[in-house]
Amino acid sequence: MSSKNPLVLAHEAGQSLWLDYIQRSMLGDELQSMIHEDHIMGMTSNPAIFENAIAKTDEYDAQLATEIKANESISNLELFNQLAIQDIQAAADAFRSTYDSTNGIDGMVSLEVAPDLADDTAGTVKMGLDLHARVNRPNLMIKVPGTKAGVQAFEDLTAAGVNVNVTLLFSVKRYREIAQAYIRGLERRHASGGEIDKIASVASFFVSRVDSAVDKALESKGDAGKALAGKVAIANAKVAYGHFVNLFGSEKWQKLAAAGARPQRLLWASTGTKNPEYSDVMYVEELIGPQTVNTVPPATLEKFRDHGKVSVTLMGGLADAHKQINQLADLGISLDAITDELEQAGIQSFVEAFDRLLKSIDSKRQALS
Repeated sequence: MSSKNPLVLAHEAGQSLWLDYIQRSMLGDELQSMIHEDHIMGMTSNPAIFENAIAKTDEYDAQLATEIKANESISNLELFNQLAIQDIQAAADAFRSTYDSTNGIDGMVSLEVAPDLADDTAGTVKMGLDLHARVNRPNLMIKVPGTKAGVQAFEDLTAAGVNVNVTLLFSVKRYREIAQAYIRGLERRHASGGEIDKIASVASFFVSRVDSAVDKALESKGDAGKALAGKVAIANAKVAYGHFVNLFGSEKWQKLAAAGARPQRLLWASTGTKNPEYSDVMYVEELIGPQTVNTVPPATLEKFRDHGKVSVTLMGGLADAHKQINQLADLGISLDAITDELEQAGIQSFVEAFDRLLKSIDSKRQALS
């Protein structure tokens, strides 16, 4: 058994581990330690993470006071943008050496468009382009929800040369739509004479939330249900990876690759274990494979560093994964219906977190004024 840091071993196995967290106080020595000691290769954020950072600490109060003093009529949304952009720029600068050393594959930091734009293609594109310009870092990824409207927004942003992290993907069907939109976006950009060799993208495929929902549906299915509990989320991810291999090994893709295009990697999200009966690192251990990313919350990162086991697990068991998905259907459970509900619930959760964040900023501005 290797005594080497499991986080480093996962990196050596071809997977990039990103941190699913941001807070101003950790953007100095703490983050540098993770980059150098743990080989953390990037960072993701979302409205709930920023809510915890800004609303529940006093780390941003000084900047809030300064921004309000400079412009008393500034909106709460713009106040948030000012705070978030400063953090994202600092994080992007911290990861710049990673970005350079990997030739722009890793070292990415994600910033999400406002979640209430999830069904607004034009609004998502407009805000994505605005944040891209304001952050002004080559290793920024604009985060766009993978809704029906988000598919077209993603394609348009890719065609405009913007790095995009497509989030809240639960179904294999929607993942395939996103991967195909990436190819179309690159084709449009290439046809117009734009460079495509520096564009990076990830498709954030959510994992543990699928098991939470499916396991609940399996409770009434007896022994057959018990046999599938805790297995469907990983099976769903493996099926998605099978499509990744096929799509980015196709003849159509090879033409773009010859022009310098890079595959859109699958990123495993929602990888903290929610069921205490399951291994606390199962959604990391079971999904290790080449050309993938796993974005892990701090608690899961610490647990995996402590007792994670590393082997290339993603490549095997695809036939079993398809079998498990089919067994779910045989039990009368629609995975498509569950993943549709999870997409809507995920968007609603981020909308609510963003609303709470803006209300908290408003409360703080009243106290600081």
